[in-house]
Amino acid sequence: MTILLHGVFLILMVIIGGVLSDPQARLLKQDCSQFPIEVEMSVFLNKFNKTFGDIRKQLSNNSNIHFATEVQTDVYGMVQCRNYLSSADCVACLDVAWTQIRQNCSTADGGHVIYEGCFLRYEAHNFFRQSLLVTFESTAGVCSTNQSKSEATDFTPVVEGLITDLVSVTPKIDGFFAATTRPVFNGGVTTTVYAVAQCIENISQKDCQSCLRTGYSNIKSCPPASGGSSVDAGCFIRYSDSSFFPDNSIIDITPYLQGAGNSSSKMTIIGGAVGGICLLLLIMSVLLWYQLMRKRKIARRGDIFGLTKLQGPVIYSFSDLKSATKSFSEDFKIGEGGFGDVYKGIIKNGDAVAVKKLSIATSKARTDFESEVRLISNVNHRNIIRLLGCGSRGSELLLVFEYMENGSLDTFLYGEKKGSLSWKQRVDIIIGIAKGLAYLHEQFHLRIIHRDIKSSNILLDDDYQPKIADFGLARLIGDDQSHLTTRFAGTLGYTAPEYAIHGHLSEKVDTYSFGIVVLEIVSGRRCSNLNIEPDTDSLLIHTWTLYESDMHSDLIDETLDPEEYNINNVKKIIEIALMCTQSPTSVRPAMSEVVVSLTNDSSIVQNHHRENLVYSSKLQNRTTGMSSV
Repeated sequence: MTILLHGVFLILMVIIGGVLSDPQARLLKQDCSQFPIEVEMSVFLNKFNKTFGDIRKQLSNNSNIHFATEVQTDVYGMVQCRNYLSSADCVACLDVAWTQIRQNCSTADGGHVIYEGCFLRYEAHNFFRQSLLVTFESTAGVCSTNQSKSEATDFTPVVEGLITDLVSVTPKIDGFFAATTRPVFNGGVTTTVYAVAQCIENISQKDCQSCLRTGYSNIKSCPPASGGSSVDAGCFIRYSDSSFFPDNSIIDITPYLQGAGNSSSKMTIIGGAVGGICLLLLIMSVLLWYQLMRKRKIARRGDIFGLTKLQGPVIYSFSDLKSATKSFSEDFKIGEGGFGDVYKGIIKNGDAVAVKKLSIATSKARTDFESEVRLISNVNHRNIIRLLGCGSRGSELLLVFEYMENGSLDTFLYGEKKGSLSWKQRVDIIIGIAKGLAYLHEQFHLRIIHRDIKSSNILLDDDYQPKIADFGLARLIGDDQSHLTTRFAGTLGYTAPEYAIHGHLSEKVDTYSFGIVVLEIVSGRRCSNLNIEPDTDSLLIHTWTLYESDMHSDLIDETLDPEEYNINNVKKIIEIALMCTQSPTSVRPAMSEVVVSLTNDSSIVQNHHRENLVYSSKLQNRTTGMSSV
């Protein structure tokens, strides 16, 4: 009945007309699981509709979101729209996909459908782990049946060069999306090639690159056809000799190509060089494929789309982790905090990991440990540290995380590496932290409040991209209330007054802490013990004083080169940070709003926000001190 009503809704949308512009709902690929639904059909359909209903709300309520996930027990869902689609067109494409997948995969426990404008996938098992998002077993290229308007000798090399460049630059672009154009000169007539490349937002840069390379292989035989698309689980590529995205979606990819030389020429040279090697490896590849196929045939149950389904976090033996950390040697200790000490470890496969020994002794924490670890191991976002697994022995509980060689942000701001971050790197870090928190608060299927956002809990990868650490660990201290907590889990100086004094907990506690971290990033100073003036011991108070005197520039880290930044942009970021620290909590923005403000090229702080900021600054003198009690 629910599906029927949903179908009627779609028909009405079409009849009304004029509401949608172009959801680009032309079907490119569809697959259904070979395994039947294992629970009662009505129960499964109810959860299926609830999953995608919640996803629909996410996409409808925020015009800047084109990617969403949701789960209802046995139904895990994911939707991604092309970034150039409007919110209405994105939702319209979802509606078409939602209806089609249930009609065509009505008895299957999983499936995916890919349109020109969007991608939808569902499974009865968790596939959100990064390793399961990268590729389907049957990737495909879809070529147009029409030939290009230009001569093949002119059109084909332009398309190949453009796609090669997109494959190269898209993983380097925030959001993993690029849309661009390139002219084709044919005698006295000039035509244009339009192309886009996109990866799922929460896979790694490395996996995005790998997926797009596979996509290039799928689509490279399409020219001189007028258009073509490569469809996959982790990425999408499309080109056409007709425009299919608005001009304001076009980005200049030239800066991302600088220093790389001529991409097309390099790809040609590399392709020729490795051709002989590929021939030598062919026999080995065939043998490996044969062995894999044999294993797949004897498996108890195959995996949807040929992928291994999530079985939960890896369980490491205590002895292996003890050996990896040299018996938790002080020489291997890389950090300590409220939740326990952290050690670098080298596990048996040679990979470096970070092992955290939890200082949690309550029986309830030990009972909840495995279920909570299973929950937070499902969190997948490029700006959140990945939990690899866990181990335990008696009361000793261990968590295993990916290892970040660059360490924590605080060492770059006011530690031994002070002054080594450029302004651009600092802005990227600020935006990355905001995106990670927005995911935890609004995009993960269960809201997670971090409670302890601070510079030492922000780790930096090899590209200086931020990853939030210690997320979800506050859940293990034995307090699971949503809005009121009697157990303090933050760090004084970063913690919102309502939480530090009264124990009132909401996601706005993280918003406040984010504001403090932003001020540290801008100033290169600790949030407390500044000693700038005799009566000043808080970075926040000092910033408010400078703000009210219109002396923002005095806050900027002196190690930064003034040629690197625009003072007006710095002021906007400072104002956003102050907005995040306002009291009461109702005037603090949600983290999704912060992301929009930080990534909006127009005025970051609107007039009504400025009015609130001025008003709150008067209150702040009475409330700011609470956070550093």
